[in-house]
Amino acid sequence: MRHARRRMVRRVTRLAAVGGLLLGGTMVTRAVASEPEAPSALPRTTAASAAQTGTDLVARLGTSRTAGSWIGDDGREVVAVTDQDAAAQVRKAGATAKVVPHSMNELKSATGTLRSAPRVAGTAWAVDYRTNEVVVRADSTVSAGDWKRLTEVAEGIGGFVRMERTEGTFTPRINGAQPILSTGGRCSAGFNVTDGQQDFILTAGHCGPTGSVWFADNRGRAQLGETTVQNFPGADFSLVKYDSGRAGDGAAVVAVGGGKGVLITGAADPAVGQRVFRSGSTSGLRDGQVTALNATVNYPEGTVTGLIETNVCAEPGDSGGPLFSEGIALGVTSGGSGDCTAGGTTFFQPVTAALNQLGVQLLVSAPAGGGQQSASPAPSASATQGAAAPGAATPGSSTPATGGGAEGETLLARLTDTRNVGPGLLVVGGSLIALVATRYIRAEQDRKAYQRYYSATWG
Repeated sequence: MRHARRRMVRRVTRLAAVGGLLLGGTMVTRAVASEPEAPSALPRTTAASAAQTGTDLVARLGTSRTAGSWIGDDGREVVAVTDQDAAAQVRKAGATAKVVPHSMNELKSATGTLRSAPRVAGTAWAVDYRTNEVVVRADSTVSAGDWKRLTEVAEGIGGFVRMERTEGTFTPRINGAQPILSTGGRCSAGFNVTDGQQDFILTAGHCGPTGSVWFADNRGRAQLGETTVQNFPGADFSLVKYDSGRAGDGAAVVAVGGGKGVLITGAADPAVGQRVFRSGSTSGLRDGQVTALNATVNYPEGTVTGLIETNVCAEPGDSGGPLFSEGIALGVTSGGSGDCTAGGTTFFQPVTAALNQLGVQLLVSAPAGGGQQSASPAPSASATQGAAAPGAATPGSSTPATGGGAEGETLLARLTDTRNVGPGLLVVGGSLIALVATRYIRAEQDRKAYQRYYSATWG
């Protein structure tokens, strides 16, 4: 009976040791494999010299001699100008010049005429810098009669207004990129901001009116906060005040799916042609290019102006989610047409405009990955990005996303935590010692049993 118990103890010890080896090995290998990439020291899409950016050149030459700027396929700034003298100044500054027939003043006058015409829900317009045109789009809800009247307005402006029909409908994307839910529907968290006293979620204004209560789960148990400021229509942003007053760990991270996130290091305005990334709770991480700035969209709920137009796709539930590039916050998802199967057009509320109007600052991380999170300095409208070719940009520095905190953390997430490398090695070492000990004990017991047997037989 005693020998049976010993055998059982040895067997259990060996099994525990083998299990420890497997667990410790998993902790180490998964943690090492999930080690975040080293953050880049500087956002690659930030212009090396503000004096050479398209925005600076446009401001210096004036809107009567220029018609916008964008990033060319080679990554150089292209500036549209109306005369050869302006073109020479652009080339001298190191940018590419394109001579066009219509100035920005003419293009803005055209959009002003469109705004003064009777409002037609389901339409949108923006200045296309690259073609030197104002592009007017109408979705499938616009009737033939309304389309005819709008076309007559466009023809009265001139031949530089291009009319286009688009599939789908221009709608806000109701239903950070983490999901936030209320009785009004589902949206996505955008960026965390602060007024110096308490923290908020910056998200889309159409997601819910002032007083809307938001939850992190669909059962209404994990309450996040309440909408304290809403601006929609006109603009499209709102603030959700955290119930705890603080955003907590990972405040400078936006989730991009798969337990991963991107560190946000600042805020800026985008440039036409810039490669950008959007994350949302429905369709995850998507990318595309900025196609226009200062776009106007006539949603069924009202008109929103000053938006960023992109060819990035989005779907219901992505509203309010973040738009960024190289870790720089650019906008929050407003609405658009199409989906992530067929593609489409998506509009974003610029972050800088929202921060300025709300009097809050972005919660950011140090660009080089060190130091404490802090509020970003007041953003400048001229802080555009665009010194890299559109295809060269990345979302930003990778980092684990905290998700819903430890309570919702999965076993896999705990195993892949990079902090588990040390404990994993200890588990491996302890298991090896246990295995060696059980082998030694068994060998010693067998040797003694062997001696007893031969002592009895050889007398």
